[in-house]
Amino acid sequence: MNVKRYGIVGGTFAAALGIGFVMQHGSDPAPRGVPQIVAQSMIPKGPAPRTQMLDIEGITLTSALSSTPQEAANVAQVKPAQGTMELPSMPQLRHAALRDAPVGELPKDEPAPSFGCEVAMTVEPTAAAMVELNLDAPCLGNARLTIHHSGLMITQVTSEDGKLSVTVPALAEDAVFIAAFASGEGAVANTDVSSLAFYDRVAVQWKGASGLQVHAREYGADYDSEGHVWAEQARDMAAAARGVGGFITRLGDSAAAEPLMAEIYTFPTGTALLEGDVALSVEAEVTDLNCGRVVDAQTLQSGRGTSLKVHDLSLEMPSCDAVGDFVVMRGLLNDVTVARN
Repeated sequence: MNVKRYGIVGGTFAAALGIGFVMQHGSDPAPRGVPQIVAQSMIPKGPAPRTQMLDIEGITLTSALSSTPQEAANVAQVKPAQGTMELPSMPQLRHAALRDAPVGELPKDEPAPSFGCEVAMTVEPTAAAMVELNLDAPCLGNARLTIHHSGLMITQVTSEDGKLSVTVPALAEDAVFIAAFASGEGAVANTDVSSLAFYDRVAVQWKGASGLQVHAREYGADYDSEGHVWAEQARDMAAAARGVGGFITRLGDSAAAEPLMAEIYTFPTGTALLEGDVALSVEAEVTDLNCGRVVDAQTLQSGRGTSLKVHDLSLEMPSCDAVGDFVVMRGLLNDVTVARN
């Protein structure tokens, strides 16, 4: 591939300390339980409108109806007040006895249909310290949601029947996952991923079309060689399971509006067949959508025996004359060292 790479060593790019807030609150709402601010319409103050008063004359008080309509009619005809209308005589009522007739079986009410609208989510650990996430939201078909996990945030969209299945690389052994919909509905699930101790993992996440990518050059590999692992040569978890190398996982629904996206590289440090180093870098391809703009992102890195490290970054992209080239951020991530046990 004949492209230019502009190298940026660690420390020369600006740190955007606010990016964590932007990524958490700039798109989808927080999960259920976070207070929401609701705008209320303003009611103009001032005196209430006055009610027009009507003068009414010639009112005659009468007693309540007697026990029968006939008695009520007689009372109304006694000494009619001046200016009042005399009520007409009420017709006589005849009481008719009800005939006993057999009543058939009355129709029974049909039970009202019940709709299971609760959001249900399950998570199960799989090979290579991955987690299979399955979500069922029957009343939220084609709905946008955000999956949260240990600082990782990705945008997903349910199917027409409200289902979603996605495989997510775990970033913590006690892996907690949260699904949050814009409506405030959501679900929480957790699982134990003990195999994470055998893997090194690095993620970069962003919002929209940033052009960001994770690049790993395993055991001194050159760009575009077999050991160069990136989005165009991502491999899969089978490579990690055999201990021959790492793989890339891309998460998020790029078709959604301003989606939260992520790319994660996994390397089997604990089971690798060879010893050596893996050079890691975050690179941004210059495109028509990001040229001349500032790209905000966040990296997350976990390794054997180390806690999760998070860094925020803000990168000013080159002008649009450089479309097709790459900006390489070195020193942002720690390289992986594989040593024999």
